Amino acid sequence: MLALILAFLIGAVSGSRTLFGPAAVSWAAYGGWLDVSGSWLFFLGHTVSPWVFTAMAVVELIVDKLPTTPSRKQPFPFASRVAGGAIAGAAIGANVGFWIGGLVAGGIGAVTGTLVGYAARMRLAAAFGRDRPAALLEDAVALIAAVLIVAAA
Repeated sequence: MLALILAFLIGAVSGSRTLFGPAAVSWAAYGGWLDVSGSWLFFLGHTVSPWVFTAMAVVELIVDKLPTTPSRKQPFPFASRVAGGAIAGAAIGANVGFWIGGLVAGGIGAVTGTLVGYAARMRLAAAFGRDRPAALLEDAVALIAAVLIVAAA
């Protein structure tokens, strides 16, 4: 049950920042904290994977701040967040032999995180009077949450 909750939560992180969930579970798999070796998610533990996911996450952080970046609620960004959350959730589920449950929980978490994260960011941006501080706060919360979630898995 704990694995499903953590899968949901790492999915919610991906709803906020698409690649934070996959990057976090990739580092955990590479470091031996998550065992994905016997599943289709084995690639997450490869030597190169955490570096690639981290580089893509950094690019995402930069692109997120650009004025031309589409809303996370548009079809492609939304689907990307769900896919990232589902993969990250599946990795947490695979650690306890239940990747399908983790996949579903991570996907549901990503949908929730996308919608709740959007609403929270809009409220914070309104309170700050501009978007940048809200975006940076969202980045920090997502990063800290990702680290704490994989540490608990």
